[in-house]
Amino acid sequence: MKSWVVDSCVVLDIALNDLAHGVKSAQLLQSKLRDGLVVCGVTFVELAPAFGGQLVELKRFLMGAQIGWEEPWTLADTEAAHDGWWRYVSQKRQGMVPRRPMADLLIGAFAARAHGLITRNPGDFKSFYPSLNLLSP
Repeated sequence: MKSWVVDSCVVLDIALNDLAHGVKSAQLLQSKLRDGLVVCGVTFVELAPAFGGQLVELKRFLMGAQIGWEEPWTLADTEAAHDGWWRYVSQKRQGMVPRRPMADLLIGAFAARAHGLITRNPGDFKSFYPSLNLLSP
């Protein structure tokens, strides 16, 4: 997969017309359309509440934004998630990091085999996936 993975927060910036971040997020995604954009299955699930649980509406929005959602989870993703989770737990035991949702660790693992991750929260991913290319609007 040589697309850019788009984090939930960036999709929500655009879908919800966020006044602080919506335009910058849309501009960054527009600049990466040529490379391809995709969301992880975890992000797809996280977006359900923003679309009132309406699967058709979520798919319609993603199609309009030219963001794919059908990229499958692979063994490489599972192995990257394993490594990321180990780094997280190790750092957590040392009191070095706050609690992180599992969703971010899975999204980072998925993005590890892509061009990288487009997120407003690069710090949430960098210590667990140090080689992950991160872009922020």
